Amino acid sequence: MRTTDLRATGPARAPADIHRDGTNNAAGVRADVPGDGGRPVWAGTPRLDGDLSAAGLAQPNAGSVSGGGQHASGTGDRDVNPIRPTRRAESDRGPRFDSPIAPSGYAWWYIDALSDDGRHGLTGIALLGSVFSPYYFRARARGEGDPLNFSAMNLALYGSSVWNPSARWAMTERGRTAVERDAHRLAIGPSVLDWDGTRLEIRVDERAMPLPLRVRGTIRLFPEALAESTWHLDSPGLHRWSPIAPCARIEVDFENPALNWKGMGYLDSNEGDCPLENSFVRWDWSRTHGLDGATSLLYDLTERSALTGSEGLRRTIAAQISRDGSSKTLAVPPARVLPPTSIWRIPRATHSMVDDLEVEQTLEDTPFYARSVLRSGTASEPVMHESLDLDRFKSAWVRALLPFRMPRVA
Repeated sequence: MRTTDLRATGPARAPADIHRDGTNNAAGVRADVPGDGGRPVWAGTPRLDGDLSAAGLAQPNAGSVSGGGQHASGTGDRDVNPIRPTRRAESDRGPRFDSPIAPSGYAWWYIDALSDDGRHGLTGIALLGSVFSPYYFRARARGEGDPLNFSAMNLALYGSSVWNPSARWAMTERGRTAVERDAHRLAIGPSVLDWDGTRLEIRVDERAMPLPLRVRGTIRLFPEALAESTWHLDSPGLHRWSPIAPCARIEVDFENPALNWKGMGYLDSNEGDCPLENSFVRWDWSRTHGLDGATSLLYDLTERSALTGSEGLRRTIAAQISRDGSSKTLAVPPARVLPPTSIWRIPRATHSMVDDLEVEQTLEDTPFYARSVLRSGTASEPVMHESLDLDRFKSAWVRALLPFRMPRVA
């Protein structure tokens, strides 16, 4: 689910389980993408392979490590792969848009993609109960936590240079009357998601911010397989994450801006029964497609202590999902500290078997969220990475900035 220099403000990945029993890239994005003119938006080969490869993750456990490798274990112990994933029936896989959402909770469906030529990228999130909405935050404080009354379609289009005219960032929040949904269709205002069992079609019709440019076009995502598992992200199981289609082909056809490309994509879903900031202090997430078609994923989470409100239990979930949709948990590689973002100084960290992992490009640098591309000299493929600081998000000064990039129409 990126204001003055709140270049991008929007959702990160909210947890959801695509369990039909009741149920990250995201945070906003700057309208223009940093980088050299004419350079690919994500340099290197246009696949998200590499350092977090299946081989890299499937190593002996390096032992207890800090949450992101930046602090001691704090008030809790690191819990590596604490909960085995829940299996879903084959008929229950794929996005489902009609599952109940708890009061003050949320659900979102997240995609990201990179063009085959490496010159274009996108992130999209359909949010019910927009987790980073300042309007929803205030409503929950008044006891008015109806998630459908705070819904949005967030879309970021990345170009190949700072001044690329195709770069856009849009996120307009809408009220309950603008939301229509059933099992396989979700409409949020003029934007619509349709799932036909084999592909997800997203028809986007939004206005960008801060310049009110039109953002209109169609995204079609074709899963290579539908994943079978859902993970709980916190100890009580209030937040759940389902990588629906970890590896997929994508077709992008836009009128405004004029864009037409194909590439590799990713689809997941998250849901929660309470606000993110109630349960977590921070997290880092990353994913990469392997050359064998498998996708490796990593969640590094620091829970919020119910007693003190500060850092509590820390856990890392490392998983690999094969081309057939089957999944397995993996041993966690050693922690690697990454440099903080240059503008807002958001801490970043990951786990990797290589020592020379670097931040190749920062796509989003906001007061509470960062999206980055990582690369090492010994692995040719980049890794998609995000960092979320929920203590920052809770700050009144941060929430005061958000309406400038997240207008509300209700």
